[in-house]
Amino acid sequence: MVKRNNSNCNRLEVNGALNQHTKTRSHISPITRRILAINILALALLGVGLLYVGQYRKGLIDGEIAALNIQAELFATALGEVAVGNNDSNQTLVVEGAHQIVRRMIATTGTVAQLIMPNGDLLIDSRLFRGPSGNVQVKELPPPKLKSTIADKVTNQFRNLLRKLLPDIKKVADLSVAKNIALKGDLGIAIKTLADGKLSLSVAVPVQRYKKVLAALLLTKDGSKIDEAVFQVRLDILKVFSVVLLVTILLSIYLAGSIARPLKRLAIATEDIRKGKSRHYAIADILIRKDEIGELGNMLNDMTEALWRRMEAIERFAADVAHEIKNPLTSLKSAVETVVNIDNPEQQKKLMTVIIDDIERLDRLISDISDASRLDAELSRIKMIPVKLDLLLDTLIEIYDATVDNKGVQFKFSNKVDGPIVIRGIEDRIVQVFRNLISNAISFSPDNGIIWLRIRCENEIVKIYVEDQGPGLQPGTEESVFNRFYRERPDSEKFGIHSGLGLSISQQIIMAHGGNISAKNLQDNAGKSLGACFTVELPKVE
Repeated sequence: MVKRNNSNCNRLEVNGALNQHTKTRSHISPITRRILAINILALALLGVGLLYVGQYRKGLIDGEIAALNIQAELFATALGEVAVGNNDSNQTLVVEGAHQIVRRMIATTGTVAQLIMPNGDLLIDSRLFRGPSGNVQVKELPPPKLKSTIADKVTNQFRNLLRKLLPDIKKVADLSVAKNIALKGDLGIAIKTLADGKLSLSVAVPVQRYKKVLAALLLTKDGSKIDEAVFQVRLDILKVFSVVLLVTILLSIYLAGSIARPLKRLAIATEDIRKGKSRHYAIADILIRKDEIGELGNMLNDMTEALWRRMEAIERFAADVAHEIKNPLTSLKSAVETVVNIDNPEQQKKLMTVIIDDIERLDRLISDISDASRLDAELSRIKMIPVKLDLLLDTLIEIYDATVDNKGVQFKFSNKVDGPIVIRGIEDRIVQVFRNLISNAISFSPDNGIIWLRIRCENEIVKIYVEDQGPGLQPGTEESVFNRFYRERPDSEKFGIHSGLGLSISQQIIMAHGGNISAKNLQDNAGKSLGACFTVELPKVE
């Protein structure tokens, strides 16, 4: 009782969980969410990778440094031409001439030029010009501030965000180091990120005349154009990414809908069947699909139909069992009630004989019903193995030939197949089939009759014929003889010996082995019955 209560509690918990799952089913299925997440994640990783344009930026910086180097070399060559001196070892720069050259050349390059003397003093700075009162610093005025719109604010925020994604440029040397390198006669380069996030590029070259270093020229340029170019590239990538993302989402939703929606409909249909709202499953547009979901729908349809057929067969079997058991029980009840009320010993003896016969009949009936009820489970559980059918039938004939009753029935075996005959099956159940068929043949055979077992093979199908010389089957009963509790016995046989389940069980076993069993009458040329013939067909194994 405790175990039963625990089982019921577990069943209620499972049903409750299923109902709760049904109630909490969301509008967006988990499959849809997973497909969207996977596709968007893959695209997002690709987009982030494309946004990381470090190599492109490095190429722009290298190109800008190369251009600065060429400009600096031209500047240094021009400045070297204004140096004067008495001999090669005593050369000095003419400051006024150097000022004029620097002012003229930076006007077209957009750079800041500084001329540093060998002792480290700053001789010329392009941002400082001589005036009446001394040097004047010149700064380019910023553009007039216009009233910013919401779109401008969003653009600036987006621009700042993308700028933050750029990797910081570590200092490539320092300005003082670059100057010292130039004063020694080599090329000095300085690259750094300023406090406001802008990029600064500097090149220092020596100013020489007759191999003597007269000064170091430092050209510095704002790298904002590089960041702007990188921003434009990223902006173009994001535009393409946005379009591809939209298309990916739409295609993902379509793909998820073509998978998740049919599966959800299948789940709802199976739930309706489980709750008894629908007896049969059928979703036409899913059944006609030529993919795995269509295959799943068809398999579910076939499974549902098979389950209903099995349930209907169980219901019919239960009704037939109740009917078959009721007859001997009614007879038994009547005999017991009567034997109590009579005193005649002879009549009591006859009634006791009836009671014993009914009890034996019930015992045989219950045994056969038990065998038939567990047959399906056994056939699905036990593994089928190769069985040598010819040796099995030969042995079975020898056993019957040695143990047959006094009717004088003879057995003959005919095998027209060359080599061994092997089928895949359950040997005990195959034996049960042929014992049933041979027992039936013996029952209907006349005294000294002959029972033939013939084996033939056609297209890898083994056919076994069991033939007798009895009166044959009643016309029209060739198929009904395999029904449960069907009885057609010889007049000489005692009533109630057979339950009527033998041929039904035999058919069930043969069909489980992938074969077929049928019955017909043997007739001569005049149409006279020569006996019954049962044919068993089984697939042959190489």
